[in-house]
Parts: sequence; C-alpha cells; structure tokens
Amino acid sequence: MFQYLSFRSGLAFVTALLFSLLVGKRIISRLRRMQIGETVRDLGLEGQKSKEGTPTMGGIIIILATFIPVLLFTDLGNVYIWMLLFTLLWMGAIGFADDYIKVIKKNKEGLAGKFKILGQLILSLVIAGVMLTHDDIVIKTENHSTEIQNQKPLGERFNAPEKSLKTTIPMVKNNEFDYAWILKVIDKDWAKYTWIIFILAVIFIITAVSNAANLTDGIDGLAAGTSAIIVLALALLAWISGNIMIADYLNIMYIPQIGEVSVFISAFAGALIGFLWFNAFPAQVFMGDTGSLTIGAIIAVVALIIRKELLIPVLAGIFVAENASVIMQRFWFKYTKKKYGEGRRIFKMAPVHHHFQKLGWHENKIVVRFWIIGIILAAISIISLKVR
Repeated sequence: MFQYLSFRSGLAFVTALLFSLLVGKRIISRLRRMQIGETVRDLGLEGQKSKEGTPTMGGIIIILATFIPVLLFTDLGNVYIWMLLFTLLWMGAIGFADDYIKVIKKNKEGLAGKFKILGQLILSLVIAGVMLTHDDIVIKTENHSTEIQNQKPLGERFNAPEKSLKTTIPMVKNNEFDYAWILKVIDKDWAKYTWIIFILAVIFIITAVSNAANLTDGIDGLAAGTSAIIVLALALLAWISGNIMIADYLNIMYIPQIGEVSVFISAFAGALIGFLWFNAFPAQVFMGDTGSLTIGAIIAVVALIIRKELLIPVLAGIFVAENASVIMQRFWFKYTKKKYGEGRRIFKMAPVHHHFQKLGWHENKIVVRFWIIGIILAAISIISLKVR
C-alpha cells in the first residue's frame, strides 16, 4: 500500500494532525511555563488586551508536525522533497529568530527587516538554483499535433522530457508560458539570459507570499485556516501534475516525480488543521513569525515547483488582498499628506481584516467569511485547469 501516493498522503495527513493535537498541547504548556507570551500593541481593537500573554512561537508545532511524517512517508531521494524540507527548516529558523528577539530579548522590533529579506533572498536563490541545474527537474509538455492527438492514447501524447522554465497560464488553451518569451520580445539572442528573469521572479514570489502570510496572521485562526485551504488545493494540483494520465486528459504539463510533493503537502495541511484546534478563537497559542513566514514560503515554493505560480493571485487571493491593503494604505497616506498636508486613509486600519474589526465585525465572522472566500478561490483555481 505504501506504493500508492494516495495512501501515503492520507497517512501523512492523519499523522501530522494527531501529532499537532497530542504534542501541541504539551508544547503550549511548555511555552506558558517559560512565559513566552505575546506582547500586544494597543490598536484600539475590541478584545485585543485579552490576548496579552497568550503563548506565541506556536509555529514550532506546525514545523515538527510536518517534519516527522515527511521523514516517515516520503521518498527522501526525491529532489522536490529536499527543496521543501530546506524551505520548512530555513524559514522556520528565521521566524524563530524573530520571535526569540521579540519575546525573550524583549525587543519589540524583532529581527531586523534586512535580515528577514536576506533570509528570503538566500532561500530564493537556492530554490531557483536547484530548479535551473538539477537533472531530475524536467517537464513534459503536450504535443498538440492533430495526428498525435488522434492516434496516441492518453499518457503517450507528451513530448520528450525537457529542462525548461515553462510554467502554466491559467484559463488559456495550450497554456504553457516560457520566461524566455519576455526577453525574446526585445531580442531573440537574449533568450540565453532567461535564468536572470526566472531568478528575479522566484525572489519576488517567495518574498511576496511569505510576507503576505505574515500580514494575514492578525486574528485568531485566520492565517492557519486560510493557509490550510490553499495548501489542500496545492496538494490536489501536485497530484494531478504528477499523474501522466490525468495531466494528459486535462491537457496540462506533466512533471515527473512531482506527485511525491502531495505527500509533503498533506502532512503540512494536517499540521495546519491540528494547529487550528488551538489557534481558533479564543486562541490558546499564536503561530508567531515562526509559523507565518514558513507557511508563506512553503506555499510559494510548492506553487513554483508544480509550475502553478501564476495561479497565486487567485489561489492565495486572501494573502494578496491583505498585502495590497497595506501597500495602498501607506501609499495613499503619504500621497495625501504631501498634497493636502494631512494623511488620509482608504481603510480604517490595515491589513484589511482590521478594517472589518473597526467596522464592528466579530473576529469569528471575519475569519469564517475569509475562509469561505478562500474556498471559492481554491475552487476557481482548480476549475481553471479545465476552463480554457
């Protein structure tokens, strides 16, 4: 039975979930005894002061609950698994350092922003470098020849494996996009520098999604629940991309060995849902940057390796909205202050979930409605594989 991805994925999910529930309680008690509690800034939000002292750094639960099932149930010879393990531990360490400085060292600023960016930059360069150079990272694209389509059975209509920077454009027929096209518009000879464009794209995606997940972690259960929805959708997309019959049927690129990623993602989803048991309102623990930075980075890296990064604006639409609200708020405040002498705001408070709190919405209502929107966006992302 261990030969089946579906069995190992289910086992990884259950193991991570049970680990979160059983061990998470002990970790929370230990954090409480060590007085590793959240220091809450007064933002004038209802019920905010009651969160003071709630144990933080709970992202440790998510990391451990993912790491152990991955070691038990994945093929550790798979390059994609090692990429994701590196992401999990690297960003977990950066988030832990930030929380440690805030909570233990009592420095509210935490890890300097430049060091966070440096950590995300190093991760991006590692991921991009492996994707550019490793021999096992190849794709097979559909041969769109009418003769091939009519004569070949499912699973045999792909071109030979190729080392490529192609990705998937959602809702477009023959939906491969090659980063080389960006440079070919200027000069065909520039295509040999495509790796530069790809590295810049990886840096932008990992940094943006990681920081957006960090911004989303503002009220009980929001980041964990929203991320679980995104991650479960990614697990399905990874499994589809790694199944040659289904990939052929849906007319999407087939990625050899990528199906193994669905086992990792299932463990990650189980860890998130298990953590949500303690993080739902009223939260017994917060994930801190240990969890939020790691979650965003994992989502970004998975999207990149399954060649679905152009789906992120839809699939991770909640993250995008949270990030955009902060950018818009800051830009508009600075612009109006310079033009009118006083800063004006678009939202009552950013990120946007705080805007709804200021409108008088209860935390639970905000979180559940954001989850519903997240489910809709995940469904649209999956449907986009067939709707062209």
